[in-house]
Amino acid sequence: MTTQPWPSVEEAMFFDSDAWRRHFSWKADRGGVAMKEKVSAALVLLLSAASASAAISTAETKRLQEASQVVRELRDVPDKGVPDDLWNRAQCVVVIPSMKKAALGIGGEYGRGVMSCRTKEGSTTWSAPLFMQLAKGTWGLQIGAAEIDLVMLVMNQRGAEKLLNNKVSLGADATIAAGPVGRAGSASTDAQFSAEILSYSRSRGVFAGIDLSGGVLRPDDDANSDVYGPNKSARDVVMVTGVPVPTAAQDFVRSLSQKPGS
Repeated sequence: MTTQPWPSVEEAMFFDSDAWRRHFSWKADRGGVAMKEKVSAALVLLLSAASASAAISTAETKRLQEASQVVRELRDVPDKGVPDDLWNRAQCVVVIPSMKKAALGIGGEYGRGVMSCRTKEGSTTWSAPLFMQLAKGTWGLQIGAAEIDLVMLVMNQRGAEKLLNNKVSLGADATIAAGPVGRAGSASTDAQFSAEILSYSRSRGVFAGIDLSGGVLRPDDDANSDVYGPNKSARDVVMVTGVPVPTAAQDFVRSLSQKPGS
């Protein structure tokens, strides 16, 4: 019997169909059907795991972990959390954990966070997270805090579309208002009713509505390129189905569907 050439690693990694056919034909000729199936299953698992966790840096992983913690703690607040009705109607959620005072001479504050959107209106499943940046505010300084956590509820598709642009000036390009608090609360002012975004802060363990007007929010292009590749746009990540949730982001995505007190 003539031995067929074993496909190279390069051929296998790029799923060369002829290479796989030669490989499996040769293995079958040698009575290696069982081994063929084991090798195939192992490679599929390895490639799937690699694609789901590729290029997640330590800093990005930490950002996701901190955002997940902020969401869980916000949803667990019995009396001063986000109203259930507003959370359930939000199209997207943006979380900026540990917003800090900018370096001396720069002014304002800066922070990095993540944004996820419902896969469809009313759905309880959420998209892969988009990495975001927020800058130019002075909100923590206003309330006497050196560091605050921020959460924004994007209440409609129009607001979500605006946040996927290169950058958005909050209060100018997209309407924003301090969100109401209280599990059974709801939007009660004209500003809250009409706002595309409702925003909240946490400082020293206390959640409250906060007006983030003046801030500039934009996708974190470097982080998104690292995680999803240079050919995936911000819109692709959160608006196009089929973009897998990276392994490191799964806990954050689960936190968005968490029921209060669970």
